[in-house]
Amino acid sequence: MASSRTATERVLGERELIVLMALLMSLQAFGIDAMLPALGVISTELSAGGNDRQLVIGAYFLGAGVGAFFPGAFADRFGRRPVLALGLVSYIVLSLACALATDFWVLVALRVIQGITCAGLSVVPAAIVRDRVGGDRMAKMMSLIMMIFLLVPILAPAVGQGIMMVAGWRAIFGAMAVMALGVGFWVWLRLPETLAAENVQEIDPATILRNMGRALSERTAIGYVIGSALVFGSLFGFLNSSQQLIGETFGAGNYFALIFGGAVVGMVAANFTNSRIVERFGARRVSHTALLAFIVISTAQLWSASQAPQSLPEFIILMSLSMAMLGFIGANFSSIAMQPFFHIAGAASSGQTALRMSTGAILGSTIGYLFDGTAVPLASAMLSCGLLALAAILFSERGKLFSRPNAPGPND
Repeated sequence: MASSRTATERVLGERELIVLMALLMSLQAFGIDAMLPALGVISTELSAGGNDRQLVIGAYFLGAGVGAFFPGAFADRFGRRPVLALGLVSYIVLSLACALATDFWVLVALRVIQGITCAGLSVVPAAIVRDRVGGDRMAKMMSLIMMIFLLVPILAPAVGQGIMMVAGWRAIFGAMAVMALGVGFWVWLRLPETLAAENVQEIDPATILRNMGRALSERTAIGYVIGSALVFGSLFGFLNSSQQLIGETFGAGNYFALIFGGAVVGMVAANFTNSRIVERFGARRVSHTALLAFIVISTAQLWSASQAPQSLPEFIILMSLSMAMLGFIGANFSSIAMQPFFHIAGAASSGQTALRMSTGAILGSTIGYLFDGTAVPLASAMLSCGLLALAAILFSERGKLFSRPNAPGPND
């Protein structure tokens, strides 16, 4: 890392910060979505049976969920930059190791380890943003970050397919390593340390547990963490089973990248719209409305999936609308959940990300393994998760939706 003097002289504007945080988080997304078109080939080449191919995705999610418990505490003690550096190095090394795997279960194990050691790439950006801003301003910034971040799920499957046509699935892992190297160089050159000296926390198990316990027990926050885990767990279920759904159920495997990317476009548009309206209407009003809409759309998806055979256009339209609602939910739920924890932003981000990712990974893997050749299991899970998320939000809000508390400043 650069010297303290160099770090303090860095001036990182808001736009550059947004792009850099989005790219850091995008490494995780690329490591998942670029692999989707390759799952069938991997299962054949490495002799994986049935739905086991989904573990290439699910193992990474689960590792990231478990690993998210740790980087926040270290980021609160040693700073944001060292934790990011460790995550980037691990991402590069383990991507190259995955490229060399010749056994399916070795590949799955490497993906778990990669998810664990690279979890800081998901945890630390939210803490960095919380270091800078709070309230609905944070929700706006997180929406812009998510908007850029979501360009990766749109492009990654097509990139993955293109790489496979030229060099095979192993080269996708090589591309992951190259991307991480480029982003790491940008971090090294431009990202200042954002942890204030007065907010440094000791590496003490009791302190860490106390801070995480606070982040996961605060009533105003925990409902949003659980609600986000539930709705995004249903999205993870779509990610796990998307290759089989599109390729086998609807027989459109050749158009997988186009269809998958098209479904994600709604999330990009939603995050852009959210960034324009959230400071005016408030994160709660926008996200509560989106959650109710998600429940309605999921009900329509379940009805449509139950009408055999469901048409591909119906599936795409309804799935795109559901994912658009997640665009209004994700950044807002995350921002609301982080508001009480400015002084322990790293630990709070760790605890909350760990709960979201672990729950989402388990739900996603379960939904994926329930794949029966139709979209019914996915649609049923989306509706159930939406209803449970609503119950969690009502708990945090003491039964009242659409409120708008006074927006806190960055230090509140």
